[in-house]
Amino acid sequence: MKILIADNAGFCFGVKRAVKMAYDQINRDDSRQTYTYGELIHNPQVVKDLEGKGIKTIGGIDNLKENDRIIIRTHGIPEKTYKDLKEKKIELIDMTCPFVKRVQKIVNGYYKKGYTIVIIGDKNHPEVIGVNGWCDNSAYVIESVNDVELLPYIDKACVVAQTTITQKMWEDSLNLLKLKVNELVSFNTICDATNKRQSSAEEISKKADVMIVIGGKNSSNTQKLKRICEKNCKRTIQVENADEIDLSIFNDNDIVGITAGASTPDYLIQEVINKIAINRKEDTNG
Repeated sequence: MKILIADNAGFCFGVKRAVKMAYDQINRDDSRQTYTYGELIHNPQVVKDLEGKGIKTIGGIDNLKENDRIIIRTHGIPEKTYKDLKEKKIELIDMTCPFVKRVQKIVNGYYKKGYTIVIIGDKNHPEVIGVNGWCDNSAYVIESVNDVELLPYIDKACVVAQTTITQKMWEDSLNLLKLKVNELVSFNTICDATNKRQSSAEEISKKADVMIVIGGKNSSNTQKLKRICEKNCKRTIQVENADEIDLSIFNDNDIVGITAGASTPDYLIQEVINKIAINRKEDTNG
């Protein structure tokens, strides 16, 4: 058996920065409560560990008290939520991913110029919900090319992408949008880390007999990695940790490819590698 590990797998810059900041709060020399606005990242192991160390996850701000501390997660939040938090005099630690911040600024700027905003992505994803909050929740959210066909004809529009969608989804949707909008301004805001991660996963999956995608079940970018790998490798599975791997699925001569979503810490990737390596004789590349 041989193991191939994708060159770009696991924590991206934004997630790594946010997780480090959250753990730094644990050792602060004061008694103030620290919260994260929603799950800090889409990884249940990290979220559970933080909660065990006193960093609580909340879904709303109504019960926050003056001088509480709150970490804004990588996905970002709507403009109104920022204003509400400041009015309540809550200490903000803003860990919004810089790529997401850029999308928010683009949307806000073009909305103020009178453009209709179009977001290509998952309408229920926290990043998209946050971005939509920078244009008074007026954006059209495109989840598939079918959604583009249902749009009315628009005089002028600005289109952006959820940072973790696939390049194919962006291109397919953009081509149809050009037929629906008289004046279309487009910004491909898929982050560089997403592009690299998806490309390396695709490359590995073309060589693999079995593809393992490691990441949270509710992680959008992990789900997209799985779909990309499935196109090239029929035996693709997604797991959150090594305990979910059934070793009986492997054959002695299999080439096993491994990739991981942007919210997957290195130790979980290593545990998966170790479980396969300990139980099967193999060569490891990567």
